[in-house]
Amino acid sequence: MTITIKNVSKKLRGNLVADNVNLTLESGNVYGLCGYNGCGKTMLMRLIAGLIIPTEGEISFDGKILGKDIDFPESMGILIENPAFLGGLNGFDNLKMLASIKGSVTDDAVKSTISRVGLDPEDKKKYRKFSLGMKQRLGIASAIMEAPDLIILDEPTNALDSDGVKLTQKLIAEERERGALVIMTCHDREILEAACDVVYTIEHGKITDEKVMKEEVGTE
Repeated sequence: MTITIKNVSKKLRGNLVADNVNLTLESGNVYGLCGYNGCGKTMLMRLIAGLIIPTEGEISFDGKILGKDIDFPESMGILIENPAFLGGLNGFDNLKMLASIKGSVTDDAVKSTISRVGLDPEDKKKYRKFSLGMKQRLGIASAIMEAPDLIILDEPTNALDSDGVKLTQKLIAEERERGALVIMTCHDREILEAACDVVYTIEHGKITDEKVMKEEVGTE
């Protein structure tokens, strides 16, 4: 899959949150977005996910234009800002309910994904009693459980301890090797650069710097 972002700008309440962004992103790579809070990282993720539509320019997936040919990316897992699930259900039941929308994964696959993020798929604890770290892990599980072509992770290491951070880095590497296109943000620049093939710096909605971390970018 190739995502082409061409001359994309977005105004919200008179503020320019994306300023003439031009990027080409390809499967099998991890792309990082870096910048201060409010710089436009999350807004760019929302644009790519189809949650908001550009004021100018276009975003296409293998030539299919978002908002015209398709409403949303056809195969996407997403975690933007804080995860939110039904407080009265346990982790498995929450993910099973989400999985039922497409019906593309089995109960065993859901349980396997819960295990991958370091949670117990047999745990009957209700989501409302989860710690912040457990909630974050379940949010990551929801983004990867259907093996999507595109994975968008906004601050996936939030609220995680050092073991959780290492596990998340391992999961991202595994998804990359599977051939997914991963877009992520992280407030810790060291973690971001270790996980990514390319890191883009954003200031005032504009891409101001590109740092290639792994030379094999775009070859897979």
